[in-house]
Amino acid sequence: MKQISLTLFTFFILTTAHAQTSIKLDEVNLHIGDSVSVCGKVADLRYFENSKNQPTFLNIGATYPNQQLTLVIWGDARKLFTGKVEDLLNKDICITGRLILYKNKPEIIIEKPEQISIQ
Repeated sequence: MKQISLTLFTFFILTTAHAQTSIKLDEVNLHIGDSVSVCGKVADLRYFENSKNQPTFLNIGATYPNQQLTLVIWGDARKLFTGKVEDLLNKDICITGRLILYKNKPEIIIEKPEQISIQ
């Protein structure tokens, strides 16, 4: 009985920890620190191939510096994408991940391609 209770408790904690809250793009500032699912259009994209860690920045909702959300894909994660990341430009996408603030702007770090789906 003790083993079953422990297993159920562990399952509950893990399920709760990975729960995603679906939000609207204009609500991202209200959910900093939360794991969310949010959709929007990729307004612009920048790939810094010669920079440290080769970041790719996708600005959602508007072009930089007026974006509502920035997605960051580091070079190691970019290699996991089967298609070209640049093909996401001007596409409506949904993103899942933890919202953080970077220089007072909402951001999600993309660690694997499954965090992004094209609508």
